[in-house]
Amino acid sequence: MIQTELKTAGYIFGQTSLTCVQTNHSMKKLLAATLILLVSATSIFAQHTMDPNKKRASPHEVVTGNHMKISYGRPYVKGREIFSETGLAPYNKVWRTGADEATEITFDKDCKVAGKAVHAGTYTLFTVPYKTEWTIVLNRKLQQWGSFAYDKVKDQDVLNVTVPVHNHGNVTEEFTISTNDAGLMLDWDKTSVQIPISF
Repeated sequence: MIQTELKTAGYIFGQTSLTCVQTNHSMKKLLAATLILLVSATSIFAQHTMDPNKKRASPHEVVTGNHMKISYGRPYVKGREIFSETGLAPYNKVWRTGADEATEITFDKDCKVAGKAVHAGTYTLFTVPYKTEWTIVLNRKLQQWGSFAYDKVKDQDVLNVTVPVHNHGNVTEEFTISTNDAGLMLDWDKTSVQIPISF
C-alpha cells in the first residue's frame, strides 16, 4: 500500500516537474519572441527618426541669406542616374531634398512660398521630383531621417505647391541649395529648380 502511494506520489511529482519544464520552455520561447519583436520595432523606428550618433554618408552645409537658413546634406552624382523613373531620386516619390536627415529650412519672418503664405519658423523641406515640375512640401515635423516616414507625418504639411523644372546640359556634381533675390535654388545633375520666396 505504502509502495503504491509512493509510486503514485512519484508519478504525480514527475508529471508536475515535466509540466514545469514545459511551462518554462514555453515562457522562454515567448520571451525570446517578444525580445525579437521589440528589437525589430526599435530598428524600424530608428530608420525613421534622426539619430544624433548616426553616421552621415554625405557632407553637410548650412546656408543663410535673405531671411532664410537651410541645413542639408550634399550628395554627389558619382556617375549615377539621379532624376528619372528609376533614379536615385525617382519621379513621383517624396525625396528628403539632400542626403541623410531630411533638409530643414528656417524663415526668420513670415513669407510667401510660390505665392502661398507661410509663418516664420523651421520646417522640413521635402520635394517630389517630376520631369517638368516638382512638388515642394514644407512639414512641421523636424529631425526626420530621410523621407521614409513621410506618410505618417504628412498631416503636418503646411505647404504643398508645384514649381517648374529647368533641365540643362551642365552637370552640377554636388547637390547645391542657394539663396537668391527670387528665393531658393536647387541644383543637381542637369536639373535646376527655383522656389519663389518673398518676404
